[in-house]
Amino acid sequence: MSPVWYAARAGVRRGWTELRQTFTTGQDVFGYVLWTILLMVPLFLLKDDPLKGAGISTGAFMLPSMLGMTLAFTGMMTTAQLLATEREDGTLLRAKAVPHGMVGHLVGKIIMVSGTALASMALPFAVGVLLVDGVARQGGGALLTLVWAIPLGLLATLPIGAVIGSLVSSPRTIGLLMLPVMGLVVISGIYFPLSELPEWLQTVGQIFPVYWLGLGLRSALLPADAVAVEIGTSWRHLETAGVLGAWAVAGLLLAPSVLRRMARRESGAAMAERHRKAMQRVG
Repeated sequence: MSPVWYAARAGVRRGWTELRQTFTTGQDVFGYVLWTILLMVPLFLLKDDPLKGAGISTGAFMLPSMLGMTLAFTGMMTTAQLLATEREDGTLLRAKAVPHGMVGHLVGKIIMVSGTALASMALPFAVGVLLVDGVARQGGGALLTLVWAIPLGLLATLPIGAVIGSLVSSPRTIGLLMLPVMGLVVISGIYFPLSELPEWLQTVGQIFPVYWLGLGLRSALLPADAVAVEIGTSWRHLETAGVLGAWAVAGLLLAPSVLRRMARRESGAAMAERHRKAMQRVG
């Protein structure tokens, strides 16, 4: 067995271990429950509010959209937060010191974040289906769409998070990114159809993977008539696969070089300097 393959297998084991730990840690479980409650509040308030021209309620439209948003933001922001935190506390430096340690470390993070993203979707989905009518009644065709849309969504967002985590100076910087993230939510058709926005905002929203993940999940989980409120009155599966695939390819091409550059710059002196600056902020 090659050293790289052995490191990757060790990373898989590490990822599963970290994933089990997050499901047995009270603080993490509370986070899943709190996130579910935050998503369910607007669904509950709008579950009987009809969405004009779609034959469903606004809450039913929002449920798959929110699931797509959850998958995208967990893939991006959690990956970025973990890399930035482990860069500051020395975890990445220790991984770098082990032969092919970065390979195993990153594989472990992919397993852990992917599992976290799926869990963050699963609980709101289970509660939301019981809360709103007209969702997840499409049969086998819906399952086939989910089979390709969810993995492609993870491939499109995880590398983005890796790039962000490699470029930011500290995990505290990640919090500042939430302002543009919330703006992205507004123009991604999460709480209302994107077709209701001005055309130039529709164009901007369609650049990013959040909109396309929401569209893919809506096509799988909503009745066929709901397509009437979408842009072009079409689920646009080919475009969804194309845009998410383009983000995945771009991220997979860019992320390795950015991560290698970050790893080369890691040293004991650099970590000590970050700790010194952190202590100055605390003081």
